[in-house]
Amino acid sequence: MSDQERILNPATGPGVGVIEMTDESTGVDEQLWTDDSDQDFDGWYCISTDPWPCPAEGCGFVAKHITAAHLVICWPEMDDPNLLTHAQIAKEVGRNPRVIEYQTSMGPACSYYQWIAAGRPVHGIRGGGTQAK
Repeated sequence: MSDQERILNPATGPGVGVIEMTDESTGVDEQLWTDDSDQDFDGWYCISTDPWPCPAEGCGFVAKHITAAHLVICWPEMDDPNLLTHAQIAKEVGRNPRVIEYQTSMGPACSYYQWIAAGRPVHGIRGGGTQAK
């Protein structure tokens, strides 16, 4: 990986992945990507996980689902190969993934495919799309 390194941190439990930033931010405020399609994702599927803090320095957001830029990522089908791939990755880093039906009360959401089309923006990871750093 470029300027980031995945490590296992025994202090957070066995198999839990931690992202460690190896260079410093330039201090520029970031604009989070938003899904402005106004699409309703109720009835789609998402991946619920154990709580996971946003890797952006100083951000207090804690995700309880697989997210991108603080949006719950949703798939139209429970057996979508991309959903299953992301669930497997979450399992490998100890996030205890569970495929569930998305509900609006879980927070703002985006389609996996909209996220891909937008360049896969994420919060706090250099090279993740439309963020400013």
